[in-house]
Amino acid sequence: MKRRTTRRTCLCGAAVLLTGCLGACGSSAEPSGAPPLIGIDTPRTDSDFWKAYAKYVRLESAGQGLNMLPPTDSNGDEATFTANIQSLAARHPKAIVMAPQNTRTLRPLLDSLGNQRIRAISVDTEPEGGEVYMVVRADNRAYGSKACEFLGQQLRGKGKVAELQGSLSSINGYERSDGFAVCMKRNFPGIEVIELATEWKGDVASAKLQSTLAANPDLGGVYLQAGGVFLQPTLALLQQKGLLKPPGQPGHITIVSNDGIPAELDAIRKGQIDATVSQPADLYAKYALMYARAAAAGKTFQPGPTDHQSTIKALANGLEDELPAPLVTKDNVDDKTLWGNSLYG
Repeated sequence: MKRRTTRRTCLCGAAVLLTGCLGACGSSAEPSGAPPLIGIDTPRTDSDFWKAYAKYVRLESAGQGLNMLPPTDSNGDEATFTANIQSLAARHPKAIVMAPQNTRTLRPLLDSLGNQRIRAISVDTEPEGGEVYMVVRADNRAYGSKACEFLGQQLRGKGKVAELQGSLSSINGYERSDGFAVCMKRNFPGIEVIELATEWKGDVASAKLQSTLAANPDLGGVYLQAGGVFLQPTLALLQQKGLLKPPGQPGHITIVSNDGIPAELDAIRKGQIDATVSQPADLYAKYALMYARAAAAGKTFQPGPTDHQSTIKALANGLEDELPAPLVTKDNVDDKTLWGNSLYG
């Protein structure tokens, strides 16, 4: 796998500084009593994770008293995403929250927003060109390495695992795959990794996993890079093949996922999967909107630790607030602080 060039710069320094700079930052004042407009585009509706995120966005926008434009949804389509952002920009918001799925082609769009003095906040993905006010995401390489460590220990360093990768044109798919591969090569050289590219599509994942099982009846583990789209197809396939066996039984296939949706937590309780990395849908919505409001007010941030157990890091084209994402197993699956346990509460 070819490595991407790391674009982060290492800055020493320290606590996060939040300062108002309405005049210095060049933002124009809104009419008295009218909160600044904020736009938002969600990336897709075919994933339980993104459905949960959209719900948290609605709750947070009301709770934070934001003046939101009607949200748009790009349905995983790059052309629709571009059209949505341009449509939102035509309404002259002060900030737009987005979750671009193709992070390599954003420079013209982000440059256009910058020229209109519209701040961009990117959720879950890190744009690879063009200025961004703040990226709100978790450490995706850590997702891969946590999954690797769990599978490696469960398989005692031997056997075969299938990896249902997302799109490698997405920085998330790339970084999860890279973190997983580096960890396996370094810590568990006795495990053979079968990489299955899926473009984040559940039907593609199911078809490729079925072929892999036919060719590798001794498969010992599966890593799902996105439980929101891969969980149900994977469980259905294993159930159909008579391979969905609980932990401890002969023939059990160890499964670790990413997302932390309620269905994954239920699957852990039922013994259908073994673990997931809880991607913080609630915190994505909360802090993306907080930063949008801060951007609209002309506030600035500096690299360093935050007051919400995360760290702001410097990028070549902006800043990134890297939020925590815990590993969930049978030992902590009922933790009430997990968003997947409180989404419908």
